[in-house]
This record gives sequence, C-alpha cells and structure tokens, in this order.
Amino acid sequence: MKKIFAVLTAVAVFSFGMTTNINAQEPAEAPAEATEQVAENEPSEAIEVAEAPVEEEAIAEEAGMHQTLKTKFIEGGAGFMATVVFCLIFGLALCIERIIYLNLSAINTGKLLKAVDAAWDKGGVQAAMEVCRNTRGPVASIFYQGLSRYEEGVDVVEKTVASYGSVQLGLLEKNLSWISLFIALAPMLGFMGTVIGMIEAFDKIQQAGDISATVVAGGIKVALLTTVLGLIVAIILQIFYNYILSRIDALTNEMEDSSISLLDIVVKHSK
Repeated sequence: MKKIFAVLTAVAVFSFGMTTNINAQEPAEAPAEATEQVAENEPSEAIEVAEAPVEEEAIAEEAGMHQTLKTKFIEGGAGFMATVVFCLIFGLALCIERIIYLNLSAINTGKLLKAVDAAWDKGGVQAAMEVCRNTRGPVASIFYQGLSRYEEGVDVVEKTVASYGSVQLGLLEKNLSWISLFIALAPMLGFMGTVIGMIEAFDKIQQAGDISATVVAGGIKVALLTTVLGLIVAIILQIFYNYILSRIDALTNEMEDSSISLLDIVVKHSK
C-alpha cells in the first residue's frame, strides 16, 4: 500500500512539474511572435523615419547657407560690406535700364527703309516723314531729321544725318560712365576694407604682445571678406557692361548702314 501511494505521489509530482514547465514556456514564445511582427513592421517605419530627416536636412542646409552669408557679412564689417552691396544694387539698376532701352531701340531697319521708300512714292517726303515719326528708335529719329532738311539739298541731309547720329549715339551710351564707376569702386572699397581690417589685426597683435596664429588668421580672414565681395560685384557688373557695349556697337552699325541707304533713297527721289 505504501508502495502504491509512493508511486502515485511520484506520478503527481512529475505531472505537476511538466505542467509548470509548459506554462512557463508559453509566455516566452509569445514575445518571440511579437518580435517577429515588430520586425516585419520595422522596415516601413524605418523608411518613414528616414524620409523625415532628408527634408529636415534640406531645410537646415538652406537655413545654414543664409546664416553663413549673414555671418560673413557681419564679420567683414557691416559698413564696408553694405557699401559694396549698394554698388551692386545701383550698378544693376543702371544696367537693367540700359538693356531695356537698347532692346526697345532695336528695330527692323530694312523694313523701315522699304516703308519710307514706298510712302515717298505715294505721298512725297511728308508721307515718308510721317512713317519715321510713327516708328520708335534712334534710326527712325535720324531719318526724320534728315528728311526734314530735304528741301535744302542732299548735302545738308547728309550732314544732318551725321550730326543727329552722334546725338543718338550719346543717348545710347547714357549712364555707361556710372556703371564703369561702380565696377571700379566696388573692388576699391573692398581693398580699403581689407587694409583697415589688417590694421585692426596688427593692433590686436600689439595689444596681445605676442604673435598668435589664431589672432592673425582671424583678422586676415575678416579683412579679406570685403575684397572677395568687391571682386564678385565687379565681375557681375563687368559682364553686364560688356553686353551693353556689344548692343550699342550693333545699333551703331545699323544706324550707319541705314543712313547710307537713306541717302540713296533721297538721291533717287531728288532726280
């Protein structure tokens, strides 16, 4: 009897131990399944998280560039840097005004000559003058002034065309001297700021009583910022200035060629 009781007790203990082990293992398997589900969801979340920093980096980069320019502007000395920037603003304003004026001055001179010749055949010199009066540009103005002296002879017409051509050329070159002034003034102001910055750097060395690489490098860097800005401004204005000169040369050649053609028309109708 005791043996049977002992066997039953051993079986009960063994069964209880197995149940306890199974129950203890089931919670451990659940986190594994949860871990697999989390692992499956991680890539999409990682992509979303990875996309956000890209936009933040772009915004930070733009803000950093503006902040860098602002810092460099202040480091170079607000007074000299602002003066150089004003040279750029005024110079660009004059350049844009000249470009607009020159573009409006350009016309089809061949078409104008044909219109003047046809109007002269139909209504005489007054009709030709009316065509010139209704046409914009320096070429039409030169034609009008020359035709207004038709009654005084071909020689007078030729002299009038040459004289008024010089007047129109002066109008085309208006304000170019100011643009060239800003081109020369911008780097000069930059150099002046550099010299003053170098003087301040040497003053700091004198006050420190020792040549420190940090003091010297910082002072020279700040001093050279104005020169860099002045050279950039001069380069920008010089490009616009050369473009304006090329447009003036083209218009001048058109004025000269069309004036010769106008004299041919005058000679033809004076016979």
